[in-house]
Amino acid sequence: MKKTALFSLTMLAASFAFDANAADKKLPGYTDTPIIPGQKWRVHDANRPRPKVVKAGPSKTLGAKPPKGAVVLFNGEDTSQWSHQKWKVEKGYMEVTKGSGQLSTKKIFGSIKLHIEFATPIKVVGNSQGRGNSGVFFCGQYEVQVLDSYQNMSYADGQCAALYGQHPPLVNVCRPPGEWQTYDLTLVDRHVTVVLNGVKVIDNQPVEGPTGGAVHTDPMTPGPLHLQGDHTSVKYKNIYLARVVRN
Repeated sequence: MKKTALFSLTMLAASFAFDANAADKKLPGYTDTPIIPGQKWRVHDANRPRPKVVKAGPSKTLGAKPPKGAVVLFNGEDTSQWSHQKWKVEKGYMEVTKGSGQLSTKKIFGSIKLHIEFATPIKVVGNSQGRGNSGVFFCGQYEVQVLDSYQNMSYADGQCAALYGQHPPLVNVCRPPGEWQTYDLTLVDRHVTVVLNGVKVIDNQPVEGPTGGAVHTDPMTPGPLHLQGDHTSVKYKNIYLARVVRN
């Protein structure tokens, strides 16, 4: 099916330089970015309500062993399944290092069920998008945000567990900086479910299109899994695909 560009988020890159129209100075976000299709909110809308903070109990999948038949992408020892080895690997985790860039899997995948654990820096530096910022990209295109959203004000569609720039999580169940957190993520035909720390915060939500790109209606194209590495330091461990529907 022919790709149809209904709106473009390429303006988004420029929007970060905007100041004059950046809404209420007390609220991070913007008031002059494109309207998200099917919503009344703009991309990174400063006035969009933030998810309610909810305290999560223990995550049943923290430290879980990969099930039989799982595709293990990181076993705590090396990044041999990934595009480069510039990230630091020690004590069973890998960590973004300055200037190392993103990691991409050598293999490509379509619809999958992914388990991944992450921790933002225990030392809090900065605010909003400047704290513990990374991301998990399905098919190299669709980002589930990783961010230190614990007692950290930012725009709603940029919170941890958001489909970045499109859909905020239903609630904010982030743990304090430095604590390990779990993502159990499912992508099926461009519909995403996000379970953060055992709580479902995105429920089978269709993505509008690639993060920072244009809305499209063509079939989902398999691609690599990306871990964003061009923002701040974040640690990852225990990464595996519990299910691969199509690759």
